[in-house]
Amino acid sequence: MLGWFGGYGFTGTMGFFTGVMHIPAVFAFLAIAAEFFGGLGLIFGLFTRVAAFGPLCNMIVAIAMVHGRFGFWMNWTGTQKGEGFEYHLLLIAASVFLMIRGAGAASLDRLLSSPVNNGIGTQTRPQAA
Repeated sequence: MLGWFGGYGFTGTMGFFTGVMHIPAVFAFLAIAAEFFGGLGLIFGLFTRVAAFGPLCNMIVAIAMVHGRFGFWMNWTGTQKGEGFEYHLLLIAASVFLMIRGAGAASLDRLLSSPVNNGIGTQTRPQAA
């Protein structure tokens, strides 16, 4: 989305999705937004269950449209024409886990939840008699 680390940026990625892959612009935008904002949400643990849903959908579509025809294994040796989908299955499993379990203790979700649910400030000390 930002074009960092050798990426093509938003405009280049939209052009690839709509021009080369013939994906409608609205779906291309949703895919880019899901990857970018879903990744940020997972990094910070903010809206974790929702944030994990976007990359989950992207990986399912990537397997169905591109990587499924190349088999399970990635192209480690460079002998096949494309990449397999083993890594995509790993991301799907991680996304499902996060959607079921939610964020951990060091997340913004936990920090922003009510004190009753997260245990912050609800612990009492035993009083001396």
